Amino acid sequence: MSFLSATKMTGGYGGADIIFDCDIEVEKGEIAVVVGPNGAGKSTAMKAIFGMLDLREGSVKLDGDDITHMAPQDRVRIGMGFVPQTRNVFVSLSVEENLEMGAFIRDDDIRESKEQVFELFPVLKDKRNQLAGELSGGQRQQVAVARALMTNPTLLMLDEPTAGVSPIVMDELFDRILVIAETGIAILMVEQNARHALEIADRGFVLVQGGNRYTDSGQALLANDEVRRSFLGG
Repeated sequence: MSFLSATKMTGGYGGADIIFDCDIEVEKGEIAVVVGPNGAGKSTAMKAIFGMLDLREGSVKLDGDDITHMAPQDRVRIGMGFVPQTRNVFVSLSVEENLEMGAFIRDDDIRESKEQVFELFPVLKDKRNQLAGELSGGQRQQVAVARALMTNPTLLMLDEPTAGVSPIVMDELFDRILVIAETGIAILMVEQNARHALEIADRGFVLVQGGNRYTDSGQALLANDEVRRSFLGG
């Protein structure tokens, strides 16, 4: 069994299912990427894994423990970090205050963790006293990821981390995601920039109409003619 094992997930909103019999897995130190067309259920699957959506069928297990019915805040306490696509920073707080908010579940000394994320994202150290609302979109995304890292997660979930950022910033974020994975953290990421995401992915899941259409390594999916033609622009 994988470190994160979400199997046969079926559920949605208001009685209408959006994901059907959906499986997503990732090991420690791996990057798993969920891609697919708009409306495929990618973000819904992420919310289900994080406990923001009640499943009608299926289960979610983390490190062998069944957490299917655990509340999101309790999942954070056992090692899940989640960065939503929007409204993912406190715009009226400084960069450093955002990081400190990320450590709200901890009662130990957070100074070392803070220095580690400043090393990972040097621009945030330079702007530590600046309001997050005054930062560029790419810098805000860095704050959001850094704040999630302050919880000391074993699984980091990122919903569209490069949405609305420039290609240069996207490459920088992907570089940082690779570094995070090298520390042993499992990373699960939904991403619209499918080709670039699969290039760094250990595992890839292509969702179509709420279900798994293709599941393979990132490189195998990039080499798959049907995947390239249907989802990667040829």
